[in-house]
Amino acid sequence: MQNSIPPKIFLVGLLLLARPAVPDGPHAQRGRAAVRSETMSLNLPENADSREQRDALDFLPVLVFLERDGNIVFANAEARQMLGFAEAEWAPRPIEDVLWGLLPSTAEPQNLLTGMRQCSPFHAIVPAKNGRLLPVEGAYRLLKSDRREAIIVAHPGGRERAPRSRLMEDVLASLPEAVAIEHGNHVLYTNPAFTEMFGYTAEQAVGGSLRELIVPETRLNEHVTLAKAVDEQGRTRVETVRMNSTGELVDVSLQMAPLLVDTARIGYVYTFRDIREYKETEAKLQHDAMHDVLTGLPNRALFLDRLALALSRRVRRPDHTCGILYLDLDRFKEVNDELGHAAGDLVLKSVADRLRSALRPQDSAARLGGDEFAVLVESILAAGDLEIVAKRVLHEVRRPFEVFGHLVQSGASIGAAIAGSAHTSCDLLIRDADFAMYRAKQAGGSRWEFFDKHLEVCVSSQQERERELRTVLDKRLFQFRYEPIYHLASGKLVGFESQLYWRRADAGVESFRDLMSVAEETGFSIALGREALDTVCRQLSAWRNSAPHSDLFVTINLTERQFYHPDLAAQLKRALTASEAVSGRLVFEVPETALNSNPDAAVAILQRLVDCEARVAIDDFGSNLAPLNHLTRLPVDMAKLDRKLTASAATTRQQAVLESVVRLGQILGVQVVAQGVDSPEQLQALRRLGCPFGQGALLSPPLDPAVALNLAGVGDWTPSPK
Repeated sequence: MQNSIPPKIFLVGLLLLARPAVPDGPHAQRGRAAVRSETMSLNLPENADSREQRDALDFLPVLVFLERDGNIVFANAEARQMLGFAEAEWAPRPIEDVLWGLLPSTAEPQNLLTGMRQCSPFHAIVPAKNGRLLPVEGAYRLLKSDRREAIIVAHPGGRERAPRSRLMEDVLASLPEAVAIEHGNHVLYTNPAFTEMFGYTAEQAVGGSLRELIVPETRLNEHVTLAKAVDEQGRTRVETVRMNSTGELVDVSLQMAPLLVDTARIGYVYTFRDIREYKETEAKLQHDAMHDVLTGLPNRALFLDRLALALSRRVRRPDHTCGILYLDLDRFKEVNDELGHAAGDLVLKSVADRLRSALRPQDSAARLGGDEFAVLVESILAAGDLEIVAKRVLHEVRRPFEVFGHLVQSGASIGAAIAGSAHTSCDLLIRDADFAMYRAKQAGGSRWEFFDKHLEVCVSSQQERERELRTVLDKRLFQFRYEPIYHLASGKLVGFESQLYWRRADAGVESFRDLMSVAEETGFSIALGREALDTVCRQLSAWRNSAPHSDLFVTINLTERQFYHPDLAAQLKRALTASEAVSGRLVFEVPETALNSNPDAAVAILQRLVDCEARVAIDDFGSNLAPLNHLTRLPVDMAKLDRKLTASAATTRQQAVLESVVRLGQILGVQVVAQGVDSPEQLQALRRLGCPFGQGALLSPPLDPAVALNLAGVGDWTPSPK
């Protein structure tokens, strides 16, 4: 020890401590009070031999500490033994590390560190080297306030505390959560669960700092913030990460609370719960929500999120832009139809693998749905960079796929679009790439096309048509007209085809044919289909009242989207019930292309319509003569010839084809209607070939509802085409 113990302190030790220890029991409190009284009345001499003082104090069976300037510079043998230090190991240390919560007795509340010279009783916690926390009580005497010199005499807090302390240690050791107790910046206790979670034994952890042991460098500020939150709120809980002894990060739920002694905070209690399994489950659920289950690629939601980030980075770095590729597999439907859906799924997974291998690390692919994929290409300087990636992707997808022993040649139609100043949203960029993809598909597929100025004009035109369509629908600027259908040999009126028109701003009337394609793409065709069904059924009811003995029918044109809408049959039933129309007079015109796209589903839909006593006509029949078997296998009543086939009726080369179709209809009991009869030559040829029915500009233009109603009342009116 560098400085000798002052004589006053030496005599305090002799007078206070050289006595039998005060036993626990009825006289314990009185004995301790006597110790305090005698200590507070001491008058210490100035000089004594330091070796003698040390030996005398070491002999005493109580704890004696000497404080100088806030440091414990001496601890006697009893104190060192309690702390777990050998004499040679002892070195001066801050008083707050030796005596936790050096507080006055609750009966005598006063600040012991204010420089008061009287001897004051206290109780505190002494953390031992092995991590045990030992309660003590005694007296604190400030001898010289200018030098901050004091003597501390203490003894264990009583036998009655030991069983309680051991019980609390047993409780903490049995907890499944990891527990650590920290005072200042030193760990004083860890339970076995802490060792199991983080790999540090109690001997390794006690005395160290949690910040140094388990707090990653990236979370040091968080540690400080949590301590501040505890001071302000009383306790706090957070999900975070900590580091084990091998450097592995551990997901934990951390609760941090103050360690209180007589309402004063002297440290913190940390409780850790391992949530790695929960985090893994949460991460898997999040991954599944943002990725395609079949291919493992990002889904549309994640792709849009990444694209939005790429567009925002382009704003900050105009010299680096991004682009996308929009892919639609060619001949994928044939794979499903010929080899089954399992083979189709295998092709989709193979495409995903090839996209991953063809892309740079900074690029990403996604499956948008069905056989459509998208690729985000980042950090490109010009369109040529996007072209390189497009060629590489196309090359990969063109290579044959081996599926269940079969070599499948698919390929893809790819549309490419690079982000520009006009692309203020993800939808705009995807729309342009989608337009380019359709151009590639229309050009034969297995190729890529770049969105250019020509397509930009097409897009502008498409947008204008969409605006027109919205105006027409919002203001209900549409109406129905009815084109008569005649028996060509007798000139008798047999029915009408309902046709949709819209009233332009200049008071003119225009066919809805051009707008219908836009309505089909945007989904507005469903609402238009419901409107057409209700209107035509009401018209049928009016015609029945005007001509009760007439058997005129009315046809309604269905788009592919309308035909495959799941509510079609229910809509038909509601419309027939509301209008009291005769169901057998209603004919649905289904485009031949809709029947070809999914024949099995088409059969089921047609049967539902027939069950509702509706009739079915194949519209534009003959535009593709390959599916002639539709007439034999589908429940259809009528075939309406494609206008091109009608136009060729007067030419010798096509008459044989037309005659075969008419004859097949006669054999199968299917009514054949020639559409677009525009010239006398066509009419004569159709009569000569035996085509029973026809319609067109030569016979009659589409009529307003009132004119059509009058014509229906006449019934036997015969046209005189010239």
